[in-house]
Amino acid sequence: MSNNQTTSETQAMSRDKVIIRTSIVGILANVLLAAFKAAIGLASNSIAVVLDAVNNLSDALSSIITIVGTKLAGKLPDKEHPLGYGRIEYLSAMLVSGIVLYAGITSAVESVKKIIHPEKPDYSVISLVIIAVAVVVKIVLGRYVKSQGEKVNSGSLVASGSDAMFDAILSSSVLASAIIFKVTGISLEAFVGAVISVIIIKSGIEMMMETLNQILGERAEKELTDQIMEIMRSEESVRGAYDLILHNYGPDKHLGSVHIELPDTMTVKEVDRLTRKLEAKVYKATGVVLTGVGLYSYNTGDSEAARIQNDVTEKVLAHDWAVQLHGFYVDTETKEMTFDVVMSFDIQPREGLQIIYAEMREAYPDYKITITPDVDVSVTE
Repeated sequence: MSNNQTTSETQAMSRDKVIIRTSIVGILANVLLAAFKAAIGLASNSIAVVLDAVNNLSDALSSIITIVGTKLAGKLPDKEHPLGYGRIEYLSAMLVSGIVLYAGITSAVESVKKIIHPEKPDYSVISLVIIAVAVVVKIVLGRYVKSQGEKVNSGSLVASGSDAMFDAILSSSVLASAIIFKVTGISLEAFVGAVISVIIIKSGIEMMMETLNQILGERAEKELTDQIMEIMRSEESVRGAYDLILHNYGPDKHLGSVHIELPDTMTVKEVDRLTRKLEAKVYKATGVVLTGVGLYSYNTGDSEAARIQNDVTEKVLAHDWAVQLHGFYVDTETKEMTFDVVMSFDIQPREGLQIIYAEMREAYPDYKITITPDVDVSVTE
C-alpha cells in the first residue's frame, strides 16, 4: 500500500495548493473591492455601498479562515488523532457560513436604521462605474472560486464562491438603486439593502445547515457506493456485496467496511487472497480504504436449502419496509437458520423483527432462527 499512500499524499498536497491559491486570489480581490467601495460609500453617504464594502471584508476573512482550516486539516495523523485532522475543514466551512450569516444580520440592522432615519445619497458617475466594475469582478471571482471548490471537494471554497455570487447580486442592486436615484431622485437603497440582507441571511443558514449535515454524517453518495459494490461483485466467486458503511474523516477521506457473500466451499487461504485483492482494487478506483471485509457464506449443493431461502426471501420482501435480505444460511441437519434484513426508516427495527420472527416461527417451527436487523445506510439495489 506504500505506492497508494504516496499517491494519496500527493493528491492531498495538490488539493491543498489549489484551495490556498484560490483563497489568496479571493483575499486580494475582496480587499481591493472593499477599499474602493468604502471610499465611494463614505463620499456619497450611501449605507448600501458601505455595507457592500463590509461584506467584501467578511469575504476576505472567510478566505483567510479557509486557508487556516486547510493547513490544519492537512496535518499528519498523530497519537491523539490517528485518523488525521481532515474534519477541521468542516469546522472552517461552518465558520465561513457563520460570517455570512453575521454579515446578513448586520446589513439588515443597518438597512432598517436607514429606513427609519433616511439620508439622501450623492452618487457620482465615477462611483457608479466602480460599482459596475465590482459587479463584474464579483461574478468572475464567484464562478472561479466555486468551480475550484467543486473541483477539489472543498466546502469552504464552495461556500465562499456562492457568497461572492450573492455579493454580485447585492452590488447590482446597489447600482440599480443608485441609477434610479440619479434619474428620479427617489432613494431606494435602504429598502434594497433590507431585501438583500434577507437573501444573505438565507444563504448563510443554508450553508450552515449543509455543513452541519456533513459533520453529523450523511448517506454516502450513490455513485460512490455503486462503484464500490460493482467492484466487489466483479469477482466471480462473490455472489453479493452488502452492508457497505463509509466513515468520512474529511473531504475525500473515507474508511469503509463491507460484507461479501461467498460459497461455503472456499478455504481461508482463498478468502484471504480474494479480500486483499478487492481492498486494493477499491482503493485504486475510489480512494476508499476498506478497513474490514466481513463474510457471509451461502449454501452450495443443497436443493432443500435453496428452496427454503427462496421461500424466506419471498415472505420477508413482501413487506414494503423490508429493503433487502442477505447473508442467508441454513443448516437443514441442525435446523439452524440465519439471515440479515435491511429495513427502511419507515419502521422501527424492533417492530420489524417481531413481525418477521412471527412469520418465520410459523413457517419453520423446528428451526432455531437468528435474524440480524441492518440499517438502510447505503443500499444500492
